[in-house]
Amino acid sequence: MRRVTKIAAAGIASAALALTATACGSSSKDTSSSPSSSGSGLKVGVAYDVGGRGDHSFNDSAAAGLDKAKADFGVTVKELTAKTADTDADRETRLEQLAGNGYNPVIAIGYSYGTALTAAAKKYPNVHFGIVDSVVDAKNVDSMLFTAEQSSYLAGVAAALKTKTNKVGFIGGVDIPLIKTFQAGFDQGVADTNPKVKVTAQYLSHGSDLSGFADPAKGKEAAQGMLDKGIDVIYSAAGSSGNGSIEAVAGKSGTWAIGVDSDQYADSSLAKYKNSILTSALKNVNVAVYDLVKSVKAGTPLSGTQNYSLAKGGVGLSYSGGFIDNIKTQLDAATKKIVNGDITVKTS
Repeated sequence: MRRVTKIAAAGIASAALALTATACGSSSKDTSSSPSSSGSGLKVGVAYDVGGRGDHSFNDSAAAGLDKAKADFGVTVKELTAKTADTDADRETRLEQLAGNGYNPVIAIGYSYGTALTAAAKKYPNVHFGIVDSVVDAKNVDSMLFTAEQSSYLAGVAAALKTKTNKVGFIGGVDIPLIKTFQAGFDQGVADTNPKVKVTAQYLSHGSDLSGFADPAKGKEAAQGMLDKGIDVIYSAAGSSGNGSIEAVAGKSGTWAIGVDSDQYADSSLAKYKNSILTSALKNVNVAVYDLVKSVKAGTPLSGTQNYSLAKGGVGLSYSGGFIDNIKTQLDAATKKIVNGDITVKTS
C-alpha cells in the first residue's frame, strides 16, 4: 500500500489528491481538452517547464493537480511545454498566448518563467497567474514555494540509514540555487544521521543550460559512474534525467535510488525499476496547482506567496514499497524536529 509520512499525508488528504522541476508561440507539446457538458466555463492554461507532462517528476506532479481540477470542476485545459533552448522572450510569448486566448488562470511551472511572467502579469492585469518555485511581486500572481530542502533532509536520513558502503550520491539536473537547495537538505540529513557517510554530488548541466533536466542518458551515465565507485544510494533531483539514474541503479543489485517530486515508485512508466526505488522526496506541486484553480473558480483567487512546507503537507516522503518501513521511527523523529523548529534545514 502506498503511504506517505503523516505530515505529508494530512496535506494531501486535505486536498483530496492522490499523488503519483518553444519556439515563439509554439512548444514541444501543445494539448488542449474540453470541459464536460456541466463545465464551469473556466479555462486553465498551463506552461510546463522542460520535459513537460510525462517527465515522471516535477511537471507530472503539477499535471496531477490540473487533472484533479479538471475532473472536479469541468474546466477547459490548455497545456504548452518549454524547450531547453527557450529564451525569456519565448516563455513570455507562451504565457501571453494563453492569457490572450482567454485562459485564466495561467500557471507557469518552474522558476525559469520568472522574468516572463513578470512581464505577462503586467500586460494582462485581469488574468490571474501562478508560478512555481519563484516569487513574482504582482497583485494578480500566486507565487508557489516549496521547502524542498525539508523533504530532501528526510531523504538524506533514509540514505544514511540504508547505505552499506557509507557512500551515497546526489545528482542535480542543473547547478542552480534551486537544485542546490535539494542538495543542501540531503547533505544535512545524511551528516546529522551518520557523519561517517560521504556524499558525492554531480550536476548534469550548468548555468542557463537546462538540458540537465531532460537527458535520461546523461543521468544514467552519471549514476553508473557513482555505482562504479561503490556508492549504493543515489538521490536525483534532475527532472526526467533522474529516470536514467533510476534505470542505472536498478541494474546493480544491492543499490537504491531515491526519487523526487512525484512518488516515482507508483509511476507506471517506471514499474520495472520500482523495486530499486527506496523512497521519493515529494514536492506536492499538484496541491498548489489545484489550490489556485479552486480559488479562481470560487472567485477568491490566491495571490502573494504561498509557502508549502513539511508542516503544511507541501513536501514529504513516500513510503511506497515498504522499503523504509523499518526506519520509520527515525524518520518520524526527524520530521517532528523539523516541524517543531528543533532542526532548521539549510538551503545552501
